[in-house]
Amino acid sequence: MTTTAEPAESVEEELPPPPADDEDIPVPPGAPRALLRSLLGPHRARIAVAMVVILVQQAALQSGPLLVAVAMDRGIPALRAHDSGPLVAVVAGYLFCALLSPLLQWAFIKISARVNQDVLLELRGRIFRHAQRLSLDFHERYTSGRIISRATSDIDALRELLSEGLQELLTVFLSVCYISVLLVVLDWRLGLASLVCFLPLALVAHSFRTRSRRVYRRSRTAAASMIVRFTETMNGIRPVQAFRREKANDAAFAVVNLRSSGANAEGFLELARYVGLSRATANVWTTGILLLGAYLVTEDSLELGVLTAFVLYLRRLFDPIDQLAMFLNSYQAAAAALEKIAGLLAHEPTVAEPAEPRELPPPPRAEASGRVTLKGREVSFERTRFAYRTGKEVLPPFDLLIPAGQTVAVVGATGAGKSTLAKLLARFYDPTDGRIRLDGVDLRDLTTPELRRAVVMVTQESFLFSGTVAENIAIGRPGATRAEIEQAARDIGAYEFVAALPDGFDTDVRKRGGRISAGQRQLVAFARALLADPAVLILDEATSSLDVPGEQAVQRAMRTVLAGRTAVIIAHRLSTVEIADRVLVMDRGRIVEDGSPQRLIDGSGRFATLHRAWRDSLV
Repeated sequence: MTTTAEPAESVEEELPPPPADDEDIPVPPGAPRALLRSLLGPHRARIAVAMVVILVQQAALQSGPLLVAVAMDRGIPALRAHDSGPLVAVVAGYLFCALLSPLLQWAFIKISARVNQDVLLELRGRIFRHAQRLSLDFHERYTSGRIISRATSDIDALRELLSEGLQELLTVFLSVCYISVLLVVLDWRLGLASLVCFLPLALVAHSFRTRSRRVYRRSRTAAASMIVRFTETMNGIRPVQAFRREKANDAAFAVVNLRSSGANAEGFLELARYVGLSRATANVWTTGILLLGAYLVTEDSLELGVLTAFVLYLRRLFDPIDQLAMFLNSYQAAAAALEKIAGLLAHEPTVAEPAEPRELPPPPRAEASGRVTLKGREVSFERTRFAYRTGKEVLPPFDLLIPAGQTVAVVGATGAGKSTLAKLLARFYDPTDGRIRLDGVDLRDLTTPELRRAVVMVTQESFLFSGTVAENIAIGRPGATRAEIEQAARDIGAYEFVAALPDGFDTDVRKRGGRISAGQRQLVAFARALLADPAVLILDEATSSLDVPGEQAVQRAMRTVLAGRTAVIIAHRLSTVEIADRVLVMDRGRIVEDGSPQRLIDGSGRFATLHRAWRDSLV
């Protein structure tokens, strides 16, 4: 088949640069509020019940000083007149309210705690599901540590606000409303004088909120950076120890740790400043009100019981200042966390699901050629071009047709664009221009499940999940029977080593498959791909972790596995190319040679040169 490519400037296969910090993920206006509404919306009924409960609870709680005033000004004088009825009624009412208030508070905490846990459960699930749905380019730019930070420390900040902060806010707000009304009812002169105090207190609170918002944004970013550094070091612990990176990593971690500590210290300093200013304002105002009340009592224009109730109410009015400070502290941390989470959840995959999906045509009927049955599908690249977000072109526009059932090997120097071509075919990325078709259907018109059934990619990493060998192979086809799993292992040449493990196919491979060797992990990955039975199989440096005997065993198995399928093999080892029907040589994003392995070897081009150098290296 012919291929064409337009000339291009020097192109290196590169990954997009990672973001400097979380601010590179834009937060759409109103996204945090919309996220909060969507989380709380299903719980409207329980929230309404909780509000009624807290309203009644605060009414019972704030009735205490008023009943004390009634007892002093009405009950005691009546008792002196040998009428104990008013005082007994007041005491009974006080006792009833004292018992009702904690009972209702318990009910409110129980209801709100259930709502809080349901909200956090849903939010964690959303983050996890959305992170899996996001495209590969996002995960290559946005480190896993930052996603972990969104699902851990940011969720904890929201949990603290929902479990404690909102209760404090409601308590403070309702107590202020109740007490403000009662103060004006008791004595409008002292009441209005007391309420004027809210003006300087509001200014202090506004200043704290403005200053602390910036502090807590830096705090959340610093916390995420610390988790990123920690996660990166632990994931790379082998090279860390092998290359004695401990001291360098200590120094790097100390920088982000100090930055996080500094941001937290600045937050506490802002909190201390707010508490000090608000407490001083409240104390000065209380002193002034007490002096004014004392003067009114001496002038016989105010009853002593009313003044006593006033003093008790003023204590209740200004004492929650510390509670409000803690709420504002939790609120600023939670607001910054919610903003980060909303930005993540608002980020849409660049590889989107089709609005009007199409299905692949029925697979071709069994067309036997000797003992080989055609299973593959035709792949066509049509004026396909690709550039990363940086704008640097990796693949210039080119055309390529791979007939159904053909095995194509793609070779070239590092950075030639081989892996990018494979990622486009697997639709980890969409082409910048042009299209890629599978049996005439644009990959962008296929749903993800439909595409993943048809196209499977085996990568150099050969990632295994915690669990048994059988479970890791069954990922290729979750409904497969044990017999089918074991047969796939036999076909790929992995059965013998798996059967020799302590528990055979039920052996737990542990984290990242660390219990077995790199070559054995690669064989398990091949068995997984074989069990999936795809029409198109992509092998991206898939034999790089195998030793010579292991590679030879896999190549023998691959001849059977690839027979009849469409296959694209990205290879540095030219021994892998020998099983291919066709070889593409790439250079700087262009296909510069295309032909059968033997024809290219007999020629004088790049592949012939590479093949001679490889042969010489074996001598």
